[in-house]
Amino acid sequence: MAVYAIGDVQGCFDELMKLLDHVQFDPTIDQVWLAGDLVNRGPNSADVLRFARDMGPETVKVVLGNHDLHLLATATGVNEHQHRMDTMDSVLEAEDRDELVLWLRQQPLFYHDENLAFSMVHAGLPAQWTIVECSQRAKEVEAVLQSDNWQEFFRHMYGNEPQQWSDDLAGWDRLRYITNCFTRLRYCHSDGRLALKFKGHPQERPENQQSWFDMPNRATQNDNIVFGHWSTLGTGQYGHVFSLDSGAVWGDLLTAVRIDQQPYQWFTVEADPEGLPHAKNKKNKKNEPWQ
Repeated sequence: MAVYAIGDVQGCFDELMKLLDHVQFDPTIDQVWLAGDLVNRGPNSADVLRFARDMGPETVKVVLGNHDLHLLATATGVNEHQHRMDTMDSVLEAEDRDELVLWLRQQPLFYHDENLAFSMVHAGLPAQWTIVECSQRAKEVEAVLQSDNWQEFFRHMYGNEPQQWSDDLAGWDRLRYITNCFTRLRYCHSDGRLALKFKGHPQERPENQQSWFDMPNRATQNDNIVFGHWSTLGTGQYGHVFSLDSGAVWGDLLTAVRIDQQPYQWFTVEADPEGLPHAKNKKNKKNEPWQ
């Protein structure tokens, strides 16, 4: 069995199919991990969701990203944060909209495979959480997303506060912090506070900020982790973490890494800029809200 972890698809269904064909993916024996942001900005979000849903959870593993949560928020009617670059109508106007929304909100924010000794998150992890604690924190948010009160979550989700973790955090503040880590994090201040505004490459980072995976004494520094979210960082292996977002939605590449055997193998396919509405606006990938 081969296991391929793939970065942010963001509605680029044709590129996803092209990449799976490139690696000769066999759904009867192989597995795909999709590292969040299945939807938005690209043209075929609904088809990406249907593919992941129809393949089933044994074949396709998914974690939620900020764009996936943004779609769910929009579906609830929390619209003040909609962006002019959103392209979610293929889901929101679909005949099977309710089924797609229901399936999406059943997906986790964090996934760990003990046999492979790999974890998957869309964005990042705070330095103090172990893998076990990450799983526990994710389940707190997942329980709300999967409950009858799921719409209320999105009225409180947006925002950058609180910046610092405490076991005493409660209510919506606690859930917002957890959500921001798993779906938005790139940098932390030197004192551990989340730094959610800057989105560029580490060479351009502000003083006293570090990439989340470079934070000293990170509890997960010896754990294998795949993540997406960070197209300005690009793809690569940094110690035990693997960055997967290569900017397919901006007309660049869609990337997979095979993680079930070493040496790890990387695969890419080129995106078709003609079919991508924002491929000519790469500068905006540093300026999008709630990222």
